[in-house]
Amino acid sequence: MVAPNPEFRQLVRALVEGQWREPVVVVHLGDVEPGFEVPGRRKDGTVKGKRLIRRFFWNLVRVPVGGVVSLFLSVLGGGVANMFERSGSVRGPANARALGLVEAAMAAENAWLVFSPSHVGVVDTGPSFGTPADNGPPALRWHEAAPHGPRVKPYQQELVWPDGSEFRFHLTAEERAVLKQG
Repeated sequence: MVAPNPEFRQLVRALVEGQWREPVVVVHLGDVEPGFEVPGRRKDGTVKGKRLIRRFFWNLVRVPVGGVVSLFLSVLGGGVANMFERSGSVRGPANARALGLVEAAMAAENAWLVFSPSHVGVVDTGPSFGTPADNGPPALRWHEAAPHGPRVKPYQQELVWPDGSEFRFHLTAEERAVLKQG
C-alpha cells in the first residue's frame, strides 16, 4: 500500500469534523480486502448461493492465472507471494453489524477510517494517486454513532460491535505512527 498524499487526510478530517462537531482521528485503510468468517458468506465476503454460474467460470480463469502470477511474483520477489491472500478479517453472526462498515470500506476506492469518542465512519477520497484536486470531494460512506457503534481499538487494529462481530485490519508503519502522534 502506498502512503497517501497528506492533503487527503486533511480533507477527510475537515469533512468529518465539520459534520460531527468534534475532533477525529483519521487512519488510512486503503484497499480493504479482509477474509470473512460469517455464516452465509464466502471467505471473500460474497453471499453464498448467489451467482453460482458466473462464479464457476470466474474460478476457472482466476485459479490458473492467479497461480501463474503468484509463482512469477514469488520468483521476482525472492519470497512466497499469494494473490489470494486477504488482509484483515471479519467475524460475527450471519447478520453481523460489522458488515456495514466493511462493505462500505471495500466499495471505496480509497478508504479512510475516522473515529471520535462518539462516532465511527468510513470516508472515500476516490483514487489514491494524484492530488485531491484530481478527485471529487471526499464522501462519508458509512457512519454509526454511540451507543450503537463499535468500540474502536486502534492500537490492536480492530473494531468490536455490541453484537460481538469484529473487523480486524492492518495498518502500515506510517499509519501506526500517525496513531501515536494523535
